[in-house]
Amino acid sequence: MIIGLLDYGLSNIRNVQKAFEHLGVTTRLIDKPAGMAGVDKLVLPGVGAFAAGMAGLRDRGLTEPTRAAVQAGVPFLGICLGMQLLFESSAESPGVAGLGLLPGVVKRFDDTAVRVPHMGWNQLTINQASPLLCGVPDGAYAYFVHSYYCEPTDLALMLAMADYHQPFAAIAGRDQLYGIQFHPEKSQAVGLRILRNFAAESD
Repeated sequence: MIIGLLDYGLSNIRNVQKAFEHLGVTTRLIDKPAGMAGVDKLVLPGVGAFAAGMAGLRDRGLTEPTRAAVQAGVPFLGICLGMQLLFESSAESPGVAGLGLLPGVVKRFDDTAVRVPHMGWNQLTINQASPLLCGVPDGAYAYFVHSYYCEPTDLALMLAMADYHQPFAAIAGRDQLYGIQFHPEKSQAVGLRILRNFAAESD
């Protein structure tokens, strides 16, 4: 099995790659559409701004192949900014369309109520069973660094939540399309377990 890591010039891709290698999973860096051939699953890591992320995908010709792969049922995992790019739009970049693979928008935390960015360890509240969360206990801690959060229009997409003055989606998804807001590569055993679950989930 090969997991393709989408490299659009704006990500923590090396850290994610090292985490998968630690688990014994073969990865391939993909910076052009031809690289998607032959991979079994795809991961979209990311840090930085929403508009720059979409521009990076577009400039490398990866936007439509990414949509097509998800629509074809290729298991897909978006991490941090990669999760936000799965949604329709973001308050960070008005007028910039996301991939639109999950219904909903990305909003900014209220910096009059809490310190932004939300940075550090926070607890996960698991809303529903998912293969991605096998072996992850309710209340487990994960490591977050973000100023914006995803708000799905369908609450059934909220697989796990965290709370930072307000509840927000820590993990969202459906079928074999997932987004996780925290950094699994920085979340120690919990993060590695989630990556292992993604790698092990059958097609």
